[in-house]
Amino acid sequence: MIETGLHPKLIEAGVLKTPVSMSFEKRLLHLYESICEVIRTGQPESVAVEALFSHYGHPGPALQMAHARGVLFLAAAQSGLSVFAYEPARVKKSLTGRGAATKAQVQQMIQSVFDLEAPPSPPDVADALAVALCHANAFQKGSLSRRSRKQGLPNHILESIGREGFSPEANPSIETLLKGIKRRR
Repeated sequence: MIETGLHPKLIEAGVLKTPVSMSFEKRLLHLYESICEVIRTGQPESVAVEALFSHYGHPGPALQMAHARGVLFLAAAQSGLSVFAYEPARVKKSLTGRGAATKAQVQQMIQSVFDLEAPPSPPDVADALAVALCHANAFQKGSLSRRSRKQGLPNHILESIGREGFSPEANPSIETLLKGIKRRR
């Protein structure tokens, strides 16, 4: 979670983990309860996530990810939060100036932006913070249209959804779980 403004402030960052000894449905319940607690205590104004590209050669992990994403979307919707999705290249470009930046470059930029002693670990934490900064930049620069703000989706996601409805390419990633944006008042 970050607080936006002239100098973004890191509020909280981490990874939600579930015990591997639990059944899959209990892990989803544990994840849901953890997400709800983060939302309740952190009171974010929105949730920003990275768009997911599934690989059809490995459908199992993609299906498990889809279940976890559903939990995130449910918790956000129940809390009245909009979820914004950003393509990985857009996130990297927003932070580093290069859409093809490496994970190490993203980690170094996050370390620099938030004046951290070391890069965030695991790398998923840096990715999540990069998505949060991308979202903050999108709002500050006014690159989100009134329609997409109302629906909680950036223009490029709305275009990929089109008039036909939901598109898997627009489905946000759970790795960037709950990196809400808190605006300075």
